[in-house]
Amino acid sequence: MELMDTILRRRSVRKYRPDPVPQELIDYVLEAARLAPSWANSQCWKFVVVTDPQVKERLAEAGNAWTAQAPVIIAACADPNKPSTKNDQPYYLLDIGIAMEHLVLAATERGLGTCWIGAFDEQKAREALGVPESIRVVATTPLGFPAESPEPRPRKPLDEMVCHNHYS
Repeated sequence: MELMDTILRRRSVRKYRPDPVPQELIDYVLEAARLAPSWANSQCWKFVVVTDPQVKERLAEAGNAWTAQAPVIIAACADPNKPSTKNDQPYYLLDIGIAMEHLVLAATERGLGTCWIGAFDEQKAREALGVPESIRVVATTPLGFPAESPEPRPRKPLDEMVCHNHYS
């Protein structure tokens, strides 16, 4: 599969079949995330793979109840102190963003669905997962075989988001 084909197929999936996700597919998407670039090669991330129904329910209570029906939820955590800031930029957020996008695209390539989630009660998520206070829970995604095929959402045309040589 070509990369652009994978990008075009990626959707935010909110309904999943109950079929378990084979461990080799979970490992594949995590390997893609592991290989993501990071500022100063800090690799500030740690991923929590949740398959226990009780832990999934507690995590879902942090703000996205529908995620508990997916066979797997992956939480992306980051250490904000592994070079965290340069020129007032919190690079750990960018690093997690890149790693999560690698994970999402690898999942799409293998026929799995995901839905990047950043809106949740971080403290509740931290408690559900046993994450220390010094670590940020930045994003989560359900992972599983889609039970729906969402239509693509409209995207702005390229000429509305690209300028040359100067911002205009």
